[in-house]
Amino acid sequence: MAEIKDQEFLEYIVKTLVDHPEDVIVNRGVDEMGVLLTVKVNPEDMGQLIGRQGSTARAIRSLVKIIGLKNHARVNLKIEEPEGSTRVREERKEEKVEDITDVTDGLDDLKI
Repeated sequence: MAEIKDQEFLEYIVKTLVDHPEDVIVNRGVDEMGVLLTVKVNPEDMGQLIGRQGSTARAIRSLVKIIGLKNHARVNLKIEEPEGSTRVREERKEEKVEDITDVTDGLDDLKI
């Protein structure tokens, strides 16, 4: 019964936050690392679920971990990214970092 409470709790929280509660899908998986709760929402609701600078997602993760602690389980949350997302990928972030280092290479030659 404790297993179902974390999933129901997460589903309730997410459905109250989004504009399309009928599209919310919460899956629960258990492995050697603990419990993994996976959330899928309508692409239009991703901003509401994640919040400004990820603050809402961090708060939800904290609440889910507290529920897990009460039930003596390690619970993690994964928010699945919808198709057609405009989020900057990790590869592109690394390219931007390399561009910055190219600019700073010339600073050694300056005599200040």
